Amino acid sequence: MGDLEIRAAEVEDVPAIVAMLADDPLGAQRESPDDLAPYLAAHARLAADPNQHLVVAVREGRVIGTLQLTVVPGLSRKGAVRSIIEAVRIHADERGGGLGTRLIAWAVDESRRQGCQLVQLTSDATRTDAHRFYERLGFSASHVGFKLQL
Repeated sequence: MGDLEIRAAEVEDVPAIVAMLADDPLGAQRESPDDLAPYLAAHARLAADPNQHLVVAVREGRVIGTLQLTVVPGLSRKGAVRSIIEAVRIHADERGGGLGTRLIAWAVDESRRQGCQLVQLTSDATRTDAHRFYERLGFSASHVGFKLQL
């Protein structure tokens, strides 16, 4: 993996993150890399919230991966704190080299450091390769997720 660095995303990283979000069939339908304004506003909100961790993986000054980790305090499970991993993306040139595993390991380690008792994530039902990847890392498909578009 060379000189890989996983760090908090900076405003300058937003275009590269958005490009990765848009670089698949699902993302191409819902992302707008030509209009960065909503993404910059979202980055500002995330950066101001201590329970949000938008990170990038950087090698040789190039953003090659990203994910968002959200820490959620709760009452269920005896007041357990959980984390949610979202928007895991690896640059097309870097897929298959272990970077996704490194990013998820970072998220799990950070979740432990934050006192979380559970790490959860969702993955679109059509992303069968991603499902196999998460299962290989120890995640189980234990729940059925529901969404309501607003």
